[in-house]
Amino acid sequence: MKNKALKELKVLLVEDEVNLARLLKDAIGDSFFSFTIASDGIEGKELFLKIKPDIVITDIEMPKLSGLAMAEKLRQINPNTPIIILSAFSEKDKLFNAIDIGITKYFVKPFDPDDLLDYISSITSKLDDKHIKLDEDFIYNKTTNALYKNDRFVPLTKNEIIFLSLLLESKNNIIDDQIIKESLWSAEVSDERVRTFIRRLRAKTSKKLIKNIKGFGYQLFLRP
Repeated sequence: MKNKALKELKVLLVEDEVNLARLLKDAIGDSFFSFTIASDGIEGKELFLKIKPDIVITDIEMPKLSGLAMAEKLRQINPNTPIIILSAFSEKDKLFNAIDIGITKYFVKPFDPDDLLDYISSITSKLDDKHIKLDEDFIYNKTTNALYKNDRFVPLTKNEIIFLSLLLESKNNIIDDQIIKESLWSAEVSDERVRTFIRRLRAKTSKKLIKNIKGFGYQLFLRP
């Protein structure tokens, strides 16, 4: 039985060989919450920013932007995301550069997809916990964007999910009104619109879950 924690993970595969990409998705893709494929380093970086994967698997040689060059850029965005390199034996000398970039692991082609899956399974415990404990006994699942209280599912709108994600990713879990406006609505909105949005979310959850920090913005309190 595979590690159940794998089902909480979002994986990004960056591979220009269509057949290999399809083979890997067919072989191990169903083990994860999601398994997204990019065909080159530029698309890989764009998808990294969009889906925020837990693990990146990338070929070392690709058109437009190589796997190592992309990995270097991804490290600047998030230094903690594990990056696994897929390399042909003839490219093995290039892996010395991967040490400086901070590559987590490499596999030399051809390799057994099950070996790759076993390795990912072995590092799941080192990845960030997907279940965030919030104040008032709420639990937020970062992978599925689902909110629970005492195992009771709390339905959220698209903007409420964006808002909670912003709070979780921001420094000290605080964001100001301007960031909220720019992130949640495409058109300009009033301060009253923001306050109404917060009031409705508090009514759905708890008055104590989201606090107004005067002069700073809104804060989401985590449970120790």
